[in-house]
Amino acid sequence: MKYTLLFFTAFTFAQQTQFVDFKTVSGQLSVNAVEKTISGTVDYQFEILKPIDTIRIDAKNMAFSNVQIDNRETVFITTDKELKIVGNFQKGENHLTFQYSAKPKQALYFVNMDNSEVQIWTQGQGRYTSNWFPSFDDVNEKVVFSLGVTYDSTYQVISNGILESKKINTNQTHWQYKMEKPMSSYLLMLAIGKYDKKELRAKSRIPLEYYLENKDADRFEPTYRYSKRIFDFLEKEIGVKYPWEIYREIPVRDFLYAGMENTTSTLFATRYVVDSIGFEDRNYTNVDAHELAHHWFGDLITAESSTHHWLQEGFATYFAALAEREIYGDDFFYSKLYDTAQQIKFASRTDSIPVLNAKASSLTFYEKGAWALFVLHESIGDKAFKKAIKSYLKKYAYQTVNTQNFFDEIKKVSDFDLDKFQKTWLESIVFDTATANTLLSKNKSIQVRLEVDKLKKTALAEKVDFLSKTLDSDIYSSVKEAIVNQLENEKYESKKALLLQALKTNDLQIRQAVAASLTKIPEDFRAEYENLLDDKSYQTQEVALYWLWRNFPEHRTRYLDKSKNWVGFNDYNLRTLWLSLGLSTPNYAKDSEVLISELIAFSSAKYEATTRQNALEKLIAFKIINDAVLTNLVSATTHHMWQFSKFGRDTIRLLLKNTDLRASFERILTNLNPDEQFQLKRLLAEEIKK
Repeated sequence: MKYTLLFFTAFTFAQQTQFVDFKTVSGQLSVNAVEKTISGTVDYQFEILKPIDTIRIDAKNMAFSNVQIDNRETVFITTDKELKIVGNFQKGENHLTFQYSAKPKQALYFVNMDNSEVQIWTQGQGRYTSNWFPSFDDVNEKVVFSLGVTYDSTYQVISNGILESKKINTNQTHWQYKMEKPMSSYLLMLAIGKYDKKELRAKSRIPLEYYLENKDADRFEPTYRYSKRIFDFLEKEIGVKYPWEIYREIPVRDFLYAGMENTTSTLFATRYVVDSIGFEDRNYTNVDAHELAHHWFGDLITAESSTHHWLQEGFATYFAALAEREIYGDDFFYSKLYDTAQQIKFASRTDSIPVLNAKASSLTFYEKGAWALFVLHESIGDKAFKKAIKSYLKKYAYQTVNTQNFFDEIKKVSDFDLDKFQKTWLESIVFDTATANTLLSKNKSIQVRLEVDKLKKTALAEKVDFLSKTLDSDIYSSVKEAIVNQLENEKYESKKALLLQALKTNDLQIRQAVAASLTKIPEDFRAEYENLLDDKSYQTQEVALYWLWRNFPEHRTRYLDKSKNWVGFNDYNLRTLWLSLGLSTPNYAKDSEVLISELIAFSSAKYEATTRQNALEKLIAFKIINDAVLTNLVSATTHHMWQFSKFGRDTIRLLLKNTDLRASFERILTNLNPDEQFQLKRLLAEEIKK
């Protein structure tokens, strides 16, 4: 007995992959949107590499039955984290089957906007897939997955790999997907929704599938404007053919991040579903390229631990930048590198964790990791860099890697000092500004940008001629934006001529910079500023409408009449602003209750979190607060997006300081659902303790 206990204890500190190799898994699943549950039968094929008495599968808060090894009942133990199969396992192939059910607290999300149409999607980044599918939190355990899912026939069901079959049975359809190559469990995905789909083929003949919700079908071109071009470019640039059988992109509501590189099937946030105007401020290009690049750097080869996470995020960020360079040109590429360099330098004042550290920030893993690759690429040359990348990907395909593995391939093509490189870019928190500026200065626009930035503390009278000349030149727009930003704290009369010059460039981003920088608008600048309302940019229109309304009360009716039919992005940014301004303009609204009802509706669960928060912020700021508003605010505290739920909690804490509002919160308590009641009671108790 003592020996057994010692064996169990010792094993918990070892990697299970040294003892057991899981090869394939097939899951036949059923999803219940009403109960928010998932259940099914799972079939694992695995090989025992060394004798072992306990096999572990990560499974959070799941119920299991009919657990069998090679069709025989076996002893198993379940905890809130694992399924443990107990036995005397010897070397050889084995077959594990079981049934399971779960009501996941995270990783499988049910987004129901109007109580009639649901959207279901997963997010497994990190160690979360084991909340909805019995799998492996250890990225080193790579498995060939096949999922079959049965669901309502009016919906599309999407998972990893090729759609092997689709069988319709009355109101239910069974979708069977199959992968051909292994991957880490965190890349397993499921998406269910009502979508239109367009099918294309890459130059390499890889099938490409692009999805949009039925209501957004007319936004296909601007949303996916560069998607196929990005795919073709990355295949050529990386030098290794796309390593999977198919590629899909699917937008989902209230997604937790910008995008996620689930193998063969990227999910991304609906905020990037745009029309041609929205494209100017909020396009999908960078996220598209980043998630696709991960299909090589992350999906094909996976960092063995968080310490080497830059091998995924730094690489995806850098290759996305190269794709944008292909589309938008050198000036865009260098300008973006310049901006991220400034961010990294600023962050390094307080951020003391370097790239090669599991606790590094996203900025460090992504942007400094990308900067490291840019330096390496420039230092060893394009030919050597591409040769090393190609060798690296082919040598470690479908395996896990560390930084030394990558360096070993660099050493084969260059005698570049990797020790110094590692110390400078991966282990130091200091940003090597001298090297960065030398590389950036190869670009003419950056040369001028550096000159502009050197003048930040120079009196405007001494630099006005240079700034004016630069605004009139054909230099890249980001340099001119920098000039506008540098003028923000100058006296109006001194900078007026330069602001007019900036507006006359007719560049949307430069004009937007003027709109944002001038919050106090003098009368003699009003006519020029009003022209911003006609810019083809929802972001510019939002800023301009708000500041014109604030600065010129006598013209509010005219501004509101002009903008009364504006909608804006798919988060209704212009419509919610218009409603709040209309309600705050005396004698404007003929029936204010109609406007109030519409704005409150935007704060309800019928809409995505960004729309709801936008509406709630405006309702509270303009003191339009009733029981419906408070109820929607409490509802926010139960949302799966932490940013929105935090906004809800923080706002309630502020409102509870008002005695009347506290009484209102207490009054609505009985009308809330159990989860909402729990959150509100906790917040009420916090205030009592204070």
